[in-house]
Amino acid sequence: MRNDTSRRRFLQSAAAASLSSHLFDLPMRGLLRPVSAAEAAPTPGTVQLRPEIEPLVRLLEETAAERVLEKVAERIRAGLSYQDLLAALMLAGVRNIEPRPSVGFKFHAVLVVNSAHLASLASPDEHRWLPILWAVEEFKRSQLQDTREGDWTMGPLDEAQVPHGSRAVTAFHEAMNRWDPEAVDPAVAGLARSAGANELFEIFCRYGARDFRDIGHKAIFVSNSWRTLQTVGWQHAEPVLRSLAYALTHYTGGNPAESDHEVDQPWRRNLEVAGKIRADWQSGRIDDGATRELLAGMRSDDWRTTCDTTIAQLNAGVDPRSIWDAIHSSAIELSMNQPAGSGVVPLHAVTTANALRFAFLQSGREDTRRMLLLQAAAFMPMFREASRRGGEFGTRKLDEMQGETANVDVILQEISGDRDQACDHLHGYLANNGDPQPLIDAARLLVFFKGTNSHDYKYSSATFEDYALLSPGWRERYLAASVYKLRGAGDSDNGLAARVQAALA
Repeated sequence: MRNDTSRRRFLQSAAAASLSSHLFDLPMRGLLRPVSAAEAAPTPGTVQLRPEIEPLVRLLEETAAERVLEKVAERIRAGLSYQDLLAALMLAGVRNIEPRPSVGFKFHAVLVVNSAHLASLASPDEHRWLPILWAVEEFKRSQLQDTREGDWTMGPLDEAQVPHGSRAVTAFHEAMNRWDPEAVDPAVAGLARSAGANELFEIFCRYGARDFRDIGHKAIFVSNSWRTLQTVGWQHAEPVLRSLAYALTHYTGGNPAESDHEVDQPWRRNLEVAGKIRADWQSGRIDDGATRELLAGMRSDDWRTTCDTTIAQLNAGVDPRSIWDAIHSSAIELSMNQPAGSGVVPLHAVTTANALRFAFLQSGREDTRRMLLLQAAAFMPMFREASRRGGEFGTRKLDEMQGETANVDVILQEISGDRDQACDHLHGYLANNGDPQPLIDAARLLVFFKGTNSHDYKYSSATFEDYALLSPGWRERYLAASVYKLRGAGDSDNGLAARVQAALA
């Protein structure tokens, strides 16, 4: 993506500590000096990236955190495209940040790249660089943390161990089923060189959903990395897929291939029961009562019962969209019942549902779609139990939501002070045919100016995307409940706009 008009407008604007912007003039500087051969040379002991992107990745890796925005701004003025910066950011993350001890924590700098991109796509032209520049800073913070934890770097491959063609597919599945990261690494490189994007996605989305470890981050990494590669180009796929395969083989305790951990049980059982679903299950009737029944079950039933209910509803002619209505509603209800700042497990129920729904919609295999739907249904009770172990937990129910209307400005202020009232007022506003777009647009900008961590971007991008997928009646409740994890107009500014202005000045 390259938009010269957008770049000129951005260079002429800086966001103030509110939803509005004040224009100012910045002189354009000259073109950046050419990159020397020495700068472009690969660093010994690290995976070599494509030569056209290596210098930019090196700039992100080697520039001090306090100067990285200034250096990137110089490149933008010299003509750096949005797409190349996005690619370099993703590649710098997978080369420098280890998805251990969990596919989360510092690794959010990688997981958030697509969320920041989605926020950029939906933002006004003058703010389009802000989410990506924030993600650059997030990478530097995570890189520092990785350095403190051992300074992991993705190493080069032993090319003699890389299988090719059909042997790569076989070797990859065998290594993944053994949960063997050493054997997976050369196998996935061979797979990346032998298979197309759609085939790769079909393979990886199943492994991303096969266990509940890391509270959904594996499924999130699969969907977000595929989406990012669709934007930046599959010529960059190999290091990304190496990082992804390494993440998907993460476990603690006994090897899952030789154990029966609870987090692995839904996949194994669902493989057995998925065949009970009727042949024409992908079409049916939208059934509000079925959504309510399944949502109620997700509040108290175990994952086995929830999956059985899902199968029974599908066999009774319920459309999968009504099942997804319950899954998304259960996820956002968990989020609304845990106080802000007391834990992030419910938030990940939302982002995991988003990742699994995206994979479901993208997959062209009926057996994979069945498994993704059943796994999403199984994960919601597991998220419920994990959320309740995290401390204080409320009892508000999405389908019992009430409230009088208020205008968008009032609601945005209430998010910072009384989220219950903001939720009720937003539900009343939407139930009375209020236009949701002004609130969504403003809420995105508040993430830019008030957000402080990757969850702000991941959560907001997921909720605004999934809102459009829900059935009428459920989508209004869903968006109203999203305020519990959104930023409000009264939150403190994060200083991003000022830092970007200083870098561009």
